[in-house]
This record gives sequence, structure tokens and C-alpha cells, in this order.
Amino acid sequence: MRRLTTVFGENAGKIWSVLNQEGCSKKDKILQITKLDEDNFYAGIGWLARENKIAKEDEDYFKLATTNLESEIGYSAGMVWKILDIWGDADLRTIKRLSNLDDSDLQCALGWLAREDKIIINENQKFILK
Repeated sequence: MRRLTTVFGENAGKIWSVLNQEGCSKKDKILQITKLDEDNFYAGIGWLARENKIAKEDEDYFKLATTNLESEIGYSAGMVWKILDIWGDADLRTIKRLSNLDDSDLQCALGWLAREDKIIINENQKFILK
């Protein structure tokens, strides 16, 4: 099984490449070009936000710039980290239920934490802190 940092980092790289070539782009265009599903797209966004490389412009447009997503994604990442700190391990459904985050915010938070190299996924598909 590939490490989260490898998978999420590669997905972030795909998104970065599109934005570097195309400039400010709509989410749907990025999804079409990268062939990522929405979960992997948002995990990549979280990764890039943690690297301070992506900004959201309007509702569904993204661009390479100093991030304006830090407070939003960082807060969600903190919630997920706290859940894993208390529970020890948790699957996506449990984290979602406990955090009350929607799918995109949860995936962004996981991408952020993966970029910080703070989480791994075990053989039971549960997330744990490193």
C-alpha cells in the first residue's frame, strides 16, 4: 500500500501543474484534466494550502498564490487531529460524524495533515496519528 504522503503529494502535484499551465481554473476543469475524483482533488487542495501555494477565488475557482485557505482548512485539520488524538484511530465515516465536516472539508483537512506528515492509514483503513 502506498503512503498517504505519496498519494496526496502526487495529486497535489497534478493540481499544481494544471494551475501552473492554465492559470486560474474552475474545479471542474481541474478534475477533467487531472482525472482525479473529488476526494483526491480536495486532499490535494489541502496539501497545497498547507504549502501556502493555492488560493480560492470566487466559489469554484483556484489559482497558484499565497493561500487564503489557511484558517478554514487549518481549523478543520485541527479538529481531525484532535479526534485522532482522543480516539487513537478512526475511519472516514467516524471522523466525518464526530467532526461534522462535509466531504470536501474533511478531505482538505486530511491533505493538510498528510503534508505535515502527521497521519497514516493502517491496514484496516483507519487513520492514526504518527
